[in-house]
Amino acid sequence: MTSHDISRRTAVTAAAATATAALLPLAAPTTAHADSVPSGAGSPATGQGTAFLHGVASGDPLPDGVLLWTRVTPSPDAVPGSGLGAAVEVGWEVAEDAAFARVTARGKVTATAAADHTVKADVRGLRPATEYFFRFSAGEAASPVGRTRTAPAHGEATAGVRFGVVSCANWESGWFSTYRHLAARRDLDAVLHLGDYIYEYKSGEYPAATYVVRPHAPQHEITTLADYRTRHGHYKTDADLQALHHAHPVIAIWDDHEFANDAWAGGAENHTPGEEGDWSARMAAAKQAYFEWMPVRPSVEGTTYRRLRFGKLADLHLLDLRSFRSQQVKPGSGKVDDPERTITGRAQLDWLKDGLAGSDTTWRFVGTSVMISPVAFGSLPAHLLEPLAKLLGLPAGGIAVNTDQWDGYTDDRRELIGHLVDRGIRNTVFLTGDIHMAWANDVPKQAATYPLSPSVATEFVVTSVTADNLDDILHVAPHTVSLAAVAALKAANRHAKWIDMDSHGYGVLDVTAERAQMDYYVLSDKRDAKATASWARSYRTLSGTQKVERVDAPVR
Repeated sequence: MTSHDISRRTAVTAAAATATAALLPLAAPTTAHADSVPSGAGSPATGQGTAFLHGVASGDPLPDGVLLWTRVTPSPDAVPGSGLGAAVEVGWEVAEDAAFARVTARGKVTATAAADHTVKADVRGLRPATEYFFRFSAGEAASPVGRTRTAPAHGEATAGVRFGVVSCANWESGWFSTYRHLAARRDLDAVLHLGDYIYEYKSGEYPAATYVVRPHAPQHEITTLADYRTRHGHYKTDADLQALHHAHPVIAIWDDHEFANDAWAGGAENHTPGEEGDWSARMAAAKQAYFEWMPVRPSVEGTTYRRLRFGKLADLHLLDLRSFRSQQVKPGSGKVDDPERTITGRAQLDWLKDGLAGSDTTWRFVGTSVMISPVAFGSLPAHLLEPLAKLLGLPAGGIAVNTDQWDGYTDDRRELIGHLVDRGIRNTVFLTGDIHMAWANDVPKQAATYPLSPSVATEFVVTSVTADNLDDILHVAPHTVSLAAVAALKAANRHAKWIDMDSHGYGVLDVTAERAQMDYYVLSDKRDAKATASWARSYRTLSGTQKVERVDAPVR
């Protein structure tokens, strides 16, 4: 990565604030759980001392700044979601070295129960493309030291950027070894989290209790503000997740499980209004907890759609595909083509189209939580069809599309793809999670006639960190029975160049002016806390081609 020394601003400014103001009255506290605090996570939770038990984090890097985050525990009873604990003054520092001999910026903010004792500092006045270190303090308590990095200057012709890419981390399904392996790398500018950072289910529902690796908290399905806070807090006691946030800035969007399964603007598959309250209240609670607990800077209040820039090399357009979408229709319904139905909402789709057309960078990346490439299914053996249908949200009898993806909102997709064609917009790459599989796709203008109909963009889909995929559902060894399903999918979808239905892991996206390459890494065993990671495949798209091709080795 290139780094340019520029004149330091004479005044370093920093805007520090607590997380999003309360959207709801504080929900009733849930039963407190004992946080499993990893070693080195801050002051010990013994006696009456203040402690930093949930690590530190940074996110949304800009050329001149970055968003810092932490959560302070002022007393042993002030666990996440409790609503308990006194207000605490928290100091923060940013330095050019890990020993904090060259402090660049510092400030103070107050942690209160109203924001679940989470705090954020939106620090500005930093140098572009520069590594920084940060920490927090409260009284005698000191947080761990975090490392972060600013983005290249907007006009900089940077040689390259590199991102870790992850999605779908279900606590009960396994260990977060993926995060540990990404934390160990020092060649990343940031990590993109494409959704399902947490899961909302009650314990033993997904996966079934027999296959739970470790129970989450609270044990019941989360529906209230206190519940969502507790679940977020529990996730951030994981040592590997803390290590990831300590090592890299994270750029995150949400998908459905930050709310409830198959969420849409007016409800969710996993929400029963008569038993689980009003959906708008539940969604507001989930959003409040998310913005409290995540290092995310909303550009539009209450959403995660926003745009970041990395020099003259790349724009990153991040979508919110849950807040504005129409309800999913039944698979097979002709209503998927209804122009009144939307996955983005009108304002967000116009914002995306304007951003893509107005971009002057070499690459245009779109972070989309669900797959935009069309998927049709051919004939599958019965023993594979049912679990695959469960994995993709389809009926067991088989159907042509997954209506939770862009396949269920074809008019929005048609408009977006038509925009790319009509405006001659090239080098658009969609980055996707959600379906617990890895894919490398061309995005065709018309799938039915591909490859005679051209590809207008490309898509890299990363598999899950832990959430179940095909071999997990079947409880068989990986890559033993999925080969027939992969062959059938590729035969019916010639724009899909590679599919891995069984692995868990992460991607590393390496970008230069000449190409964008996704290196896919897989874990040895998600149920092993010490799982190793190994390279599996690499695919790239060359500038100007709108096609993916296989590469024989990862970028070094």
